Order: sequence, then C-alpha cells, then structure tokens
Amino acid sequence: MSRYFSFELLHVDKNSKARCGIIHTPHGDVYTPMFMPVGTLATVKYLSPDELYEIGSQVILANTYHCWLRPGVDVVSNAGTLHTFMNYKRPMLTDSGGFQVFSLAENRKISEEGVSFKSHLDGTPLFLSPEKSIEIQNKLGADIIMSFDECPPYPCSYEYMKQSVERTLRWAKRGKDAHKNEQQALFGICQGGEFTDLRKFSTEETVKLDFDGYSIGGTALGESKKVMHQMIEDTVRYLPEDKPRYLMGVGTPEDLFEGVLRGVDMFDCVLPTRIARHGSVMTSFGKINIKKKEYEFDLSPLDSNCDCPTCKNYTKSYLRHLYRCDEGLGKRLLSLHNLRFLLKLSEDIRKAIMEDRLIEFKKEFMKKYGQGTPTTLIK
Repeated sequence: MSRYFSFELLHVDKNSKARCGIIHTPHGDVYTPMFMPVGTLATVKYLSPDELYEIGSQVILANTYHCWLRPGVDVVSNAGTLHTFMNYKRPMLTDSGGFQVFSLAENRKISEEGVSFKSHLDGTPLFLSPEKSIEIQNKLGADIIMSFDECPPYPCSYEYMKQSVERTLRWAKRGKDAHKNEQQALFGICQGGEFTDLRKFSTEETVKLDFDGYSIGGTALGESKKVMHQMIEDTVRYLPEDKPRYLMGVGTPEDLFEGVLRGVDMFDCVLPTRIARHGSVMTSFGKINIKKKEYEFDLSPLDSNCDCPTCKNYTKSYLRHLYRCDEGLGKRLLSLHNLRFLLKLSEDIRKAIMEDRLIEFKKEFMKKYGQGTPTTLIK
C-alpha cells in the first residue's frame, strides 16, 4: 500500500452504482469517473503536454512494453522519470506490458516464471516476468502502475482460463513483493473471462492481496456488449468501495456510460486519437467522417457544442482540406477534439452523478449521439 496514494469517495448515484471520487496522487488530485488519454511511447500522438492541460486531461497512460524497447528504461531514468522525460506535470499511469506481450509478440512461451517472446520491432529475444515488469515500472516512475498478468484470448476454454487466472494470481503476489517504490500505487488486475465463478474467484483472491486499486481485465477483446457488461458486473460486485476501479482499453461514449453505471471509475483507450488520424470525429450528434465531400464548403465547426481549440478556431471545410492533403495539422486538430469530447463527457457524467440523474443524462446524450441501447443493470 502506498501512503502517497488514496481514494476519496464523494457520492454514489441513487439510481445506479455510479460514483464520484477523488484520487490523491503525488502529482495532484484527479476526479473520477475519468477518461485517460493514451501516450503509448511517452507521447499522446501529435499533442503536447500544454495542449493536454488545455483540454482537461488529468492522467495519461504510457506503455511499459513500448517504453522498455524505445527509448529504454535507462534513457528515461537518466532524465528522472517519465514525468520529467516528457515534461508532463500531472499524474501518469503505466500498464504492465502484459497485453502487448500477448497481442504483439509471436512465438511466445508462457511459463511459471514469465513469458519468453521476441520483439515486434526486430525479433530480439525478450523475457518479461512479474518482477521485471514491476522493476521497469518502478524506474519509469508513474504514479499508478499495474500488476503483470496474462491476458487470455477470447474465447477460450474454461480449463485454460482457470489455469490462467491461478497463474495471474501467483504473478500478482510476486509483483507486489517486488514493488519497491512507495510513491507509486500498484493496482491488481482481475481476470476470469466470461466465466462468472472464475471472475468471482479472481477478484476475491486479488482483493485479498490488498492492492491500492483494481483493474478489470480481459474485456473489449471481441465479446458482445452483453458479455462485456456481465464481465464488469461479475467483477465490480466483489471489489471494495474504498479503492478505485479501472476498466482497461475502453473508450466509446456508450462504453463509458455502461462502465460508470456499473461502478467503474477509470477508463483508457487509444480509440479517440486512432480514429482521429483517419478522419473520424466524435460529435454531440454522432460520428462523422471529415473526408466526405459534403464538408467541402462547410464553414461550421465540427461540433457547435464543443469548447475545444479545434471547434473554436477551425471549420469543417479547412479540416477536410488538411486531410485531403495529408497534413499532420489535421490529425493533431482532430485528436484534440476527440480527446476533449471524451474528457468533457467525463466532466458531464461526474456532474450528473452528483445530481443523481446519470441514467437520464445517458438517455439524453445517446439519443442525440445516435447509438446505444437501454441499460440493464444486475442488482
């Protein structure tokens, strides 16, 4: 447990499990529920820290696996921490690297000790264990770090998932024992796939290890929304109220609502910046593709309800021109907008929770956005 980190619960919505809180970290307080922009290689693509501050970013996420390979832990340590290396003054989170090992690496071999695999860059043999993941994250210096876990594929057999959950629990204990930086909060990761009893077992046993917070792993891997929602509920019901809850890799407006309604506090996803680089824009009235000809002479902003720098200063016509010419400025401006869209949505969600009207706000928002299904919560 880190004495430099704590979670303060402010309010629980009367009509759901949604809640507002404050996470206290060495680099400042952050308000939940929150969305975290992803800065995989110690940068949120195309955006500077000052631009992230301007659009209301609180915590950003960097990737342990990628930062381990490039620029390397020694390069970051030479500057101090990720904060000083990239000049980001607010809280940061690093993931364990586990997801990348299992999604990018070929010919990987899982053993009790860890995972042997080859670099996706040049084929160099690599090995990552719970201890190694924590050692790397201790040196990177983020405020919140993650346990090393196996991210099983979806779908997989019950037998495989059971073995994976048990191994992940053993890895979680080893990682916690190896954790040496008391200024960093360490989160445990709960797995179990779509199997309710394994979710219960994984969560209860992970909670016994007494982490600073808990993550819901193994979602958004191709399962249906119904199955994903069940996974979330099967995990949250066994999590303590006085610790933050983090749903990894989720970033659509509908998924934010559904996670929050089930008691989730933290989200991250590459989605808003990734789709921005391809011209896709989230707006109050649904997604649009700025490359379409219908915007050639359109002098309106992307979203008249948005307060981001892009919407304040540029037209659809100009943004379409930038994309047609493959100008980097277009990708930067749309990335700013999409991130601000989700950060502003998080702010509005927090306000709605404090006023006990989140379900109504979700209905109003999704009706305009043009997507979404009725929320069915398991009591």
